[in-house]
Amino acid sequence: SMFCSPCEGPCPKICEDGKTKTIDSVTSAQMLQGCTILKGNLLINIRRGNNIASELENFMGLIETVTGYVKIRHSHALVSLSFLKNLRYILGEEQVDGNYSFYVLDNHNLQQLWDWNHHNLTISEGKMYFAFNPKLCVSEIYRMEEVSGTKGRQSKGDINPRNNGERASCESKILHFVSNTTLKNRIKLTWERYRPPDYRDLISFTVYYKEAPFKNVTEYDGQDACGSNSWNMVDVDLPPNKENNPGILLQGLKPWTQYAIYVKAVTLTMMENHHIHGAKSEIIYIRTNAAGEMLESGVRDKVPIRRYADGTIDTEEATEPTKPEGCGGEKGPCCACPKTEAEKQAEKEEAEYRKVFENFLHNSIFVPRPDRKRRDVFRIANATLAARSRNATGTEHFSNASDTEESEVEYPFFETKVDGKERTVISHLQPFTLYRIDIHSCNHEADTLGCSASNFVFARTMPSEGADNIPGTVSWEAKEENTVYLKWLEPANPNGLILMYEIKYGQHGEEKRECVSRQEYKKLGGAKLTHLNPGNYSARVQATSLAGNGSWTEPISFYVQPKSANYGNFLHLVIVLPIALLLILGGLLIMLYVFNKKRNSDRLGNGVLYASVNPEYFSASDVYVPDEWEVPREKITMCRELGQGSFGMVYEGIAKGVVKDEPETRVAIKTVNESASMRERIEFLNEASVMKEFNCHHVVRLLGVVSQGQPTLVIMELMTRGDLKSYLRSLRPDTENNPGQAPPTLKKMIQMAGEIADGMAYLNANKFVHRDLAARNCMVAEDFTVKIGDFGMTRDIYETDYYRKGGKGLLPVRWMSPESLKDGVFTTHSDVW
Repeated sequence: SMFCSPCEGPCPKICEDGKTKTIDSVTSAQMLQGCTILKGNLLINIRRGNNIASELENFMGLIETVTGYVKIRHSHALVSLSFLKNLRYILGEEQVDGNYSFYVLDNHNLQQLWDWNHHNLTISEGKMYFAFNPKLCVSEIYRMEEVSGTKGRQSKGDINPRNNGERASCESKILHFVSNTTLKNRIKLTWERYRPPDYRDLISFTVYYKEAPFKNVTEYDGQDACGSNSWNMVDVDLPPNKENNPGILLQGLKPWTQYAIYVKAVTLTMMENHHIHGAKSEIIYIRTNAAGEMLESGVRDKVPIRRYADGTIDTEEATEPTKPEGCGGEKGPCCACPKTEAEKQAEKEEAEYRKVFENFLHNSIFVPRPDRKRRDVFRIANATLAARSRNATGTEHFSNASDTEESEVEYPFFETKVDGKERTVISHLQPFTLYRIDIHSCNHEADTLGCSASNFVFARTMPSEGADNIPGTVSWEAKEENTVYLKWLEPANPNGLILMYEIKYGQHGEEKRECVSRQEYKKLGGAKLTHLNPGNYSARVQATSLAGNGSWTEPISFYVQPKSANYGNFLHLVIVLPIALLLILGGLLIMLYVFNKKRNSDRLGNGVLYASVNPEYFSASDVYVPDEWEVPREKITMCRELGQGSFGMVYEGIAKGVVKDEPETRVAIKTVNESASMRERIEFLNEASVMKEFNCHHVVRLLGVVSQGQPTLVIMELMTRGDLKSYLRSLRPDTENNPGQAPPTLKKMIQMAGEIADGMAYLNANKFVHRDLAARNCMVAEDFTVKIGDFGMTRDIYETDYYRKGGKGLLPVRWMSPESLKDGVFTTHSDVW
């Protein structure tokens, strides 16, 4: 076509990146920024991240069409799919397993698909599949069936009510608000009390609110499972009287602002007939009152009515109400009528408003007459302005003035009148200077009622070219030996504030730079150049303001006289220099002695030598010798803490080159506390030495040791699900950190026991006694494999086939066999016990 026509909405942008685009992080989502049509499939697998919902909406919110399938799996960070706010068509040209165009599997925190009251979605081909989404109600899925046009395509196995929504409050009762009262910065709400089947299940209520310019807010906007939430939350306790309705007073709100509000009951997760009871209200919208209300005639201010004349206002506002006329005198013994409730309420609100406004004036940076405490910040922004005469009118140019403590600078306010317009131009202002502009609205009743409360704004004028140039020429004067004083004038009307001056000076074309602050300039009226070598120099000066740099001045030339020869200084140098060198050498020797003494003390712990052939004691000379297991420290990167180990903190990290054919490997990094004694450090390395001989799938692998430098590190195979004890406890239904998995079945427990027995059989075959087998010392891998770990008490029993505990270490008496408790004997049989 020879003609162009505007697109309806954003112009289409087709993105084609292979057959399937996988989104597993915010970085991968950036590749889809601006895309409206995705040719291929969309796979979302996001498990962690910060501010996930808003970031995904920024990069994927324009997608309207996906030609293949959409698959969301293992995305535990997602609460809603509303970040795909413009998705309208899923064509299903390619399908999961040849059947499914929309596939949602194992998303532990997904609670909402879309707001179906405002969102339309069409799935052209294929079916939907939902499984293992414990917080996604089946009613939400059925609603999507109706909207997307897929109703009747799915079988019973495609949408299973038993593994979708089993942990969600899908049968929530709707709470109704009873009343609301609004003021300019507060909203008072009451709602009906929720009465669950068992009153003990109700704990409290939570009120959610946020600013909402438009009535299109949903519960899950900007919310994800990693902590991001755009709603403000307030907890409300139950009223003591069970018959009273609960309520709350929301404070600190903005005047004349619309807020979205809803309330939710906090209940115990109790299941009855496979249903979880709950209650929440619908989202309501309430606007606060305006702040600039007219004052009633009985409480009007004593403000001088200026009739909008140009000039400054000198009289400060009075805060006391006018006294009513009457009560004696010439007019007789008449008294004012008693005030109505409305008048009393108006006076109370006005007094509160005055307190808030007065506090604002005291704490504000910009005030008409700043006191000594609050003056500095305001004067920094306009330090080169001077006060004009308060009797002058208009907005003429200001003259330059100093900002010393002695000269108080007052910045007057000017006023002007604008009739019937919503804009005006204020001219004759200083360049690049910050101004405060107050606007009052006045009508024909201003003479009697006064004008409205002010609305104000801070604005800075544009910089003026050439305003920062130094006027005139630079002069110089040589008063001292090897020293020159440079003098120049300040710019008359600079751009805001002069920050500093820069001097370039030098000989034979090689220039040096000297920065001079404005405070230093004010002391001398210029700058002082010291330590100059004899000869001819040239110099130039440049001013720097808030708006940038001015122009350089014309270069000036000056001459530095050579200094007279002084043999006395040379003699002093010959005498003092050798003495100084001797003192420095002596200090270095003392420091070296102290350092060696401290290092030897650190090596021996508390200075005690442990000499014993008993394997529970170690000689300080039994130093760990690095071998092929040694890993350079620079190849180890620590990421986050996993927990406290036997000797110190355990971290998750990245190791480079510790596993063959893997450039980087996620590992567990064991450390020893900085305060540990030498004995504890040797025991720490002994555990690593024991593990060097193990190579079994059901025994935690040692990957390397970092013994050079501090702290000592032991690199272990990462067991992402922690120890078996904590993992089993987390599967209890009443546990807060339940990962959403069912308790282990009998088959799974037998599998775990077999894996533990296999690892212990390997230790027995290699003549090792563990001595501390417990659930806390068994680790669970990512694929739920259980492995033996923590070899702090493991001993080689090659020679005698049993080991007698004779040290002073702590013993796991709850798990020990009778013979071990009685005689301190540990064998393979005690491990079997």
